[in-house]
Amino acid sequence: MTALARSATAIDSDGVARIATDCLKLEVATYPKPGLVSPVDTGAHDDMDAVMMDRSADALEPFFAMLVEAGAAGAGMDRLRAIGIEAEAAMMVATGGVNTHRGAIFGMGLLCAATGFRARYGAAGTLGAIVAQRWGAEIGRGPVPLHSHGSIVARRHATGGARAEAVAGFPSLYRTALPALAEGRRLAAAGDAHRVHAVFALIASVGDTNLLYRGGPEGLAFAQTQARAFLEAGSVADADWLARATAIHRAFTVRRLSPGGCADLLAMALFVEACG
Repeated sequence: MTALARSATAIDSDGVARIATDCLKLEVATYPKPGLVSPVDTGAHDDMDAVMMDRSADALEPFFAMLVEAGAAGAGMDRLRAIGIEAEAAMMVATGGVNTHRGAIFGMGLLCAATGFRARYGAAGTLGAIVAQRWGAEIGRGPVPLHSHGSIVARRHATGGARAEAVAGFPSLYRTALPALAEGRRLAAAGDAHRVHAVFALIASVGDTNLLYRGGPEGLAFAQTQARAFLEAGSVADADWLARATAIHRAFTVRRLSPGGCADLLAMALFVEACG
């Protein structure tokens, strides 16, 4: 991530977009992540694999650049939403109609816009705070897609999901994901273990709407119990962490549970680490 951080200092739209795309790919490359796609296997998913997800990330890169530029131009949420719709259409073309990154288009896209806004106007505070202050009200009163998984879960289980996270400045990103990445590095410096730790920390604490959609409250409770047990047993500092994490991944896969919102938050945390 050091090279990524250096490239972010110029705050050019193409450079920021490349960081966003690379962070999506780093999330895919992380293993084991309970129920999620990686180069090792497809987890709880029958319709996508790591190659498809990387292709999807590449298709999104020019739209992330557009969002940086829109943020720098002081655009409102209507303009950001229009770019997001274009990005989703490009994703569907790249994947043959599979929803690989709809949640990331929303969350990562807003962070890209906030990066542009901060560069242009010198706004203080975190990128999440800029999102909340600049676009939070518009996000909160904006149109709700009736048939998205997040919207279905929000109506069924009275949860705010990604929209509520954005309105509040992404609290799960700043209170859980970023501290967990730092803690994971202290626990185990090798490879991608710190990212595995962050995923488990997120699953343990976030009411992931993808888990609720696939497994209902029982599925979410199972996922959180498993993640908390992994963390309490020492997480990636434990000598047997890889075997335990892999077993949990398989248990999620058998139950068709996939914490896609936590995966998005991991990628977003990596982006914030790189861009500051």
